[in-house]
This record gives sequence, C-alpha cells and structure tokens, in this order.
Amino acid sequence: MRERRCVVTGEVREEADLVRMALGPDSELVPDLAAKLPGRGAWVSAERSLIEKAVKKSAFNRAFGCPVKMPEDLPGLVEGQLVARALSLLGLARRSGDLAVGYDAVRLALKSAKPAWRIEASDGAEDGRSKLDRLAFAAWGDVPVAGCFTAEAIGDATGRAPVVHAAMSKGSQARAFTTVMGKLSGFRPLVLQG
Repeated sequence: MRERRCVVTGEVREEADLVRMALGPDSELVPDLAAKLPGRGAWVSAERSLIEKAVKKSAFNRAFGCPVKMPEDLPGLVEGQLVARALSLLGLARRSGDLAVGYDAVRLALKSAKPAWRIEASDGAEDGRSKLDRLAFAAWGDVPVAGCFTAEAIGDATGRAPVVHAAMSKGSQARAFTTVMGKLSGFRPLVLQG
C-alpha cells in the first residue's frame, strides 16, 4: 500500500486511511475516492473533523498552490460518496454470490464459514441481530459488523425488498468493502447503538 501525507496533520499514512481530493477544470475541489482522477491530488485523513479543519484552515489552497472553490458541505459530500460506494460493493457481492441475504441465509452462512463482514440494518429489530451476534461469536469469535445502513438502503443496493441481515464472504469485494468501511468510520459509527 502506498503512503501519502495528510494536508492537515502532516502525518504520512497509508492511502487506505486517506481521501484524495482533486481539482476540477474550474478549480473546484472534487473528492476522488478511487484516486483515479487526473492531475495532482491532495490527501486528507478520512475523518470528518480533519476535513472540516482542512476547509477552515485553507489547507487545500496551500496544497494546490492556488485558490480552490470548495463544494458546500465537503465532509457530507465525502460521507455520501463513501456510503454509495459501500452499498455498491454490497450489490456487487450479491451478484457475484458472495453475499448471503436474509436471516436464514445468514444463519446458514455463519455455520459453514467465517464471513468477512456481517451487515445488520440500523433499523432492524434487536432480537434477530442479537441472535446472529451470539451465533457468529460462538462459531468464529469477532466478526466485523456494518450496522450503519437502513434496511431499505441495503435492499436497494442488493436488488431486493428491505434487507435486515446479510453476510459477506471473504474475497475481493470484502477487501474493498473493508477499505471503504474503514474510511466511513471517520464519519459515522459503523454500528449504531440503540
């Protein structure tokens, strides 16, 4: 993994912990989550408070050496793009057969192999989530849980009715999902406490 320097803290960190910002043709700052847009980029730690600080302290102006037009609510824009990317990865995992969806399918998946992630809808009932928590812990110990998306959002991403429970198998989608969720954790809690 390549390393970059955060424009706010000056820390050198892995790209997986940072968000790249690029300049559009009109000098407007554009979040570049995939780090593929052309031109020189500026990197900032994937945390709401540090992006807010970068905007307040004009860190992007210094990084690019010119006045930069800031989009309204840059941290919210980055968070929205991270959420969209995470949900897109759930849809890709579903289509590739790497995502078990629904209580019974997740229960069976937990009995056969350790998942890379469990996905629990933030608006799902505590009862079903706690049963799967106990089953996962008894079988595999600690399994990461993404509980920050609504059942409707997960359902839309996976092409199904609202989805409360899902489990993602290990593989390329899970690795990408882990990176995105690591960044998203700087903007919202991954598991909402009810």
